[in-house]
Amino acid sequence: MKKLICCYLISNLILLLFVTACATKPKVQKKRQEEALRNLGESYMVQGNYTAALKEFLKAEQIYPQDPLLQYDLGLVYVAKERFDLAIRQFKKAIKIKPDYAAAKNSLAAVYLVEKEWDIAIPILKEVAEDLLDPTPHIPLSNLGWAYYNRKDYGLAEKYYSAALKKEPKYIIALRGLGRTYLATGRPVAAVGVFEKAVQYEPGLAELQFDLARSYALSGKYKKARDAYQKVIEIDPDTPLAEKAKKQLK
Repeated sequence: MKKLICCYLISNLILLLFVTACATKPKVQKKRQEEALRNLGESYMVQGNYTAALKEFLKAEQIYPQDPLLQYDLGLVYVAKERFDLAIRQFKKAIKIKPDYAAAKNSLAAVYLVEKEWDIAIPILKEVAEDLLDPTPHIPLSNLGWAYYNRKDYGLAEKYYSAALKKEPKYIIALRGLGRTYLATGRPVAAVGVFEKAVQYEPGLAELQFDLARSYALSGKYKKARDAYQKVIEIDPDTPLAEKAKKQLK
């Protein structure tokens, strides 16, 4: 009797494995097809050909929509095309599939920042910033600084920008944000120190040179301000920012 039961169980197990294999094989094939299309789309995205990338991603989504990386890629393409409503939708899909997807959460919050939805972005960013497994904690911290800066809550902006720089001291976005926060709170000398450090890391960034020039001028260092405004013109000669720098030199 015992032997008969064992044979029965083994037979059922073999049948179950066969049925599962038959059901799984098409799914695996679909996943591979989707991944191939996603990889092709990503190569187009790297080249800046967002329309071609979108075509491949949409084809991939028809085959296997449950890939969080694919939904994330779709979100990035929609951001590049400035279809922020669609980007929000795709990032939310990616998070629904993979609830611990920190990059998707951070990107979702970043889109809300672009849309000036500060109060929606802030709790998402705080959640990501508290994720101990996030390899880039300076990004949500810096984005929190930007959100609070735009809400004119400069104390919290300074707090989060400083926290971001503790994680990544050379993070230009946080350095610039902290410098601008100092300017907004009437501390141009402190801003000079931050912008001088930032310019060491990114000397070819015209926006930073302009911020530094402004800080010099507000600190009474007019010769240094003129030199920095001149650098703005040298870096980006035919831009609105260069025109603003020229006006400051008159």
